[in-house]
Amino acid sequence: MRNVVPVLTVVGAIFVLWYLAAIWLNAPWAYDKAERAGVSLSASELVADTWAQDKPKLPAPHQVAVEIWETTVEKKITSKRSLIWHSWVTLSATLLGFALGTGLGILLAVGIVYNTVMDRSVMPWVITSQTIPILALAPMIIVVLNAVGISGLLPKAMISMYLSFFPVVVGMVKGLRSPEVMQLDQMRTWNASAAQTFWRLRLPASMPYLFASLKVGVAASLVGAIVGELPTGAVAGLGARLLAGSYYGQTIQIWSALIMAAALAAVLVAIIGVIQRVTLNRMGMA
Repeated sequence: MRNVVPVLTVVGAIFVLWYLAAIWLNAPWAYDKAERAGVSLSASELVADTWAQDKPKLPAPHQVAVEIWETTVEKKITSKRSLIWHSWVTLSATLLGFALGTGLGILLAVGIVYNTVMDRSVMPWVITSQTIPILALAPMIIVVLNAVGISGLLPKAMISMYLSFFPVVVGMVKGLRSPEVMQLDQMRTWNASAAQTFWRLRLPASMPYLFASLKVGVAASLVGAIVGELPTGAVAGLGARLLAGSYYGQTIQIWSALIMAAALAAVLVAIIGVIQRVTLNRMGMA
């Protein structure tokens, strides 16, 4: 209960500020309509108008909630107007990109830790790669892959991989190097091979670092999938919902897609958290 109260307090404060911001941002349009109609608005009428506009600058929370309800519960999952269907399209690219990024990140981390040349050459390039804005890189990746006949899910997954592999590399390098010198010396006294040291010491020691980086990586992968949908003019996915909403000024649709993306990221991070607890418990590290 002590943990719940602070969270609910923060959430409540966010909703209060959200409603107040909706009044402030949507008030000019309400006043303009009233002026053209030759009427004056009372305080209650102003609040009611700013919280019920069809295309507000900032939709009120209940407007976003209604939109999410209508596009999830009241729509068939197979409908192209269903937010669940669009979420699944984005989730598919996210999971594939996350899997590729995790695999690439672990392989690079192992090479960096065990190979001095890779440590001095690859690691700086890994860090430098993240200085390139993804919004500039995404269209290039899509154009190049389309030129060789690759389209659909894979280009978006490649962008997701690009964002997700970096935290995995950094986390795994830190984790694989976390054993103390005394522990490594003890493995040498037992005449353990490099493979045995890796599987029985370095890899288990890296698990907390790996799961921490996976939580960051899966969220970054979701962002990459959404960004990958924007430059293609996609008609499916949360990115497509954001794009369509911006084209037609449907801010409520934009916010519902954003909230859905945030919820999807929270679920993915929570799943990794559950796997982390189970794995570390079985390893006696919790």
